[in-house]
Amino acid sequence: MTKTELIELIRNGENSGVEFKRDTIDNRALAKELVAFANLQGGRVLLGVENDGTICGITRDNLEEWIMTACRDKIRPELIPYFEIHRDVEPGKNVAVIQVESGWTAHHVWHDNHRMWYIRVGTQSREPSQEELERLFQQRGGFRLEVRPVSGSSMMDLDRRRLRDYFARVRQQEVPPDEDEVGWRILLVNTEIMTEDGGNSPATVAGLLLFGRNPNRFLPHAGIDAVVYPGLEKDYAAKERSPLRGPIVPLYNGQGEIVENGLVEQAIDFVRRNTTIEARLDENGRRQERWKDYPLEVIRETVVNAVAHRDYSLSATDIELSLYGNRLEVISPGRLPNGITPERMRTGCRAARNQLIKDVMRDYGYLEHMGMGVPRKIIRGMLDHNGTDPEFIEDGERLIVRLWKEPQKT
Repeated sequence: MTKTELIELIRNGENSGVEFKRDTIDNRALAKELVAFANLQGGRVLLGVENDGTICGITRDNLEEWIMTACRDKIRPELIPYFEIHRDVEPGKNVAVIQVESGWTAHHVWHDNHRMWYIRVGTQSREPSQEELERLFQQRGGFRLEVRPVSGSSMMDLDRRRLRDYFARVRQQEVPPDEDEVGWRILLVNTEIMTEDGGNSPATVAGLLLFGRNPNRFLPHAGIDAVVYPGLEKDYAAKERSPLRGPIVPLYNGQGEIVENGLVEQAIDFVRRNTTIEARLDENGRRQERWKDYPLEVIRETVVNAVAHRDYSLSATDIELSLYGNRLEVISPGRLPNGITPERMRTGCRAARNQLIKDVMRDYGYLEHMGMGVPRKIIRGMLDHNGTDPEFIEDGERLIVRLWKEPQKT
């Protein structure tokens, strides 16, 4: 960083990636700011600058050694920051810049044998709520929400019919008789559909989402809010509103036919009855359907991705499926995981937030083993259908997938 760049940084004031401090702060206060930055997207602490941007200069002897010691003794896992001093930013006043990158794991301050996590929210570094901390661990790969026990649930809250179909038909393995509760418990715990928790065996989040009798009893956000709007924007006078609820996977009969829809099939049926479907007879006299507005495979892949990869730690919102006059949007709660960006999605870059859910949905044939559904099915499918390019937009704590009914006029 040049001196000119530093002066411009100071002139712009504190923000989500910049903090001003005197160098008289204690090592715990410095560690707090660096941890908060590392738990977001990285940032800089400028020592020798007042909160209002006034340059007071650094005064501490052996400043570099003090900073590196604080990062080693007060931060877990340890951070190694980039450090530099800019001299005479104002006559006789030096400013130290301490820069950290986004951490690969969740960092915390270690003080008096206690761990304290911090996150950066605007210009403030503060302790996270329990939900924010869980999301941080999940983003850093140190916490799997989907295998967390759901308090108050039990084997009785899982649909034995769907479980039997999954293990016997889909996975083609032996399953215990219905009366063998111990055998079923062992099977479900070993496959993370249930878990051991203080002598009990509650269902996991993934277990209820996939196979629950009524997932929304315990996970009220586990569904899809489907809406049809008459125009191009959201409108109270919607043509149809349907809360789609139930387990993710469908129930099949002995002939391999669906007898009870899962969440994906419910969403497809909603789109089917609210878009144009053309029917014709093929050369053998059989009725064939063509989805005129949006291809069936594109709809299926878009919904499957939302269900499989959404952030289930965000408990205040469902997946949104919205049909407008000119487009279809699916909004999935949560930021993209593990460094994935919309641009990387378009090229087929893969990272699973909910590995167990993803694996089970892949067993049912919802997901490709190559994980190339976005470029192969969604992007190529829309280009082949009507020449439009789907949009993937990360907007705060949500991902928007937008499909266009027809090419947009420029």
